[in-house]
Amino acid sequence: MTKIEAARTALVLIDLMDRIVALPLEPRSGGQVVDHAGRLADAFRAAGGTVVLVRVERPGVAEQPPGSGLVDGLTKEGDLVVVKRTIGAFQGTGLHEQLQERSVTTLVLGGIATNLGVESTARAAADQGYDLFFAEDAMTAFTAEEHKAAITLNFPRIGEVVDTATVVDHLERSAGGHQGGI
Repeated sequence: MTKIEAARTALVLIDLMDRIVALPLEPRSGGQVVDHAGRLADAFRAAGGTVVLVRVERPGVAEQPPGSGLVDGLTKEGDLVVVKRTIGAFQGTGLHEQLQERSVTTLVLGGIATNLGVESTARAAADQGYDLFFAEDAMTAFTAEEHKAAITLNFPRIGEVVDTATVVDHLERSAGGHQGGI
């Protein structure tokens, strides 16, 4: 079983922007996802891991729609902020290169929408050879069915589905010298 070593792992949070978090989402609200994402981000920072926040910009428009910034308070000094113009976070963003510079080999993914931005990012990450974990309760979709399909059918084929508490507990125990896997 793959281990999460904080120094070699990045938390990648997709599209936690005001206008997206406010949408009607299932199986949990955008606010619930932001709460879990915040817990994960705090744990990663405390353990010395990398936190990546990804937001989307619409290409070819003079001005982005209102609410296109990341949710207030989510980004802290030292975090990487990536702007994407496609569904996934790797295409044309330099994310892979920034992760390589930090010797990152493992990603923990969360965000909105499970089956779109998160899944597209996960597929590209798998193609790049990253070990993947999916924080199921730190993501949501436009329908519960779309979320469930990604979580139960697709993600287990390319990584391990976990929850926020498991990741946070592992990071806290690892910081204390415990070296077990998730």
